[in-house]
Amino acid sequence: MTDDAHAAAILAILNAVDDVPALVVYDGAVPQLTAPPYVVVYFADADPLESTSTHLTHEARRHITDAYCHCVGTNGQAARMVADRVRTALLNVTPTVSGRACFPIRRTDGQPAQRDETTGRLVMDKVDVYRLSSIPA
Repeated sequence: MTDDAHAAAILAILNAVDDVPALVVYDGAVPQLTAPPYVVVYFADADPLESTSTHLTHEARRHITDAYCHCVGTNGQAARMVADRVRTALLNVTPTVSGRACFPIRRTDGQPAQRDETTGRLVMDKVDVYRLSSIPA
């Protein structure tokens, strides 16, 4: 249940962006024939490697969810603009997840915008990875 709660917290932050034009956010799938700009987010959990993630009983307590944010635009500049909006919304925010004590969201990785013409038209896709981790409250 923590994976979904972490994902819901991140999506809520992104969906709350109220600039104009609206930030269009999709959870894992983009409807066919959707025109950019938008961000589609894929989630994955990760096993913490740091020693501070285990309790004295050696039980893993820290939960980590990575959000892979594919920031899509019709050119490189448009993809970067979506990525900037996502970064502004997520970076250093400490969300609320029921039953968990959350840490601030961090950006852990990123890639430059890549060309994608698989749909028959050019779009640019810039991927940034953000991490939300928490421990039991």
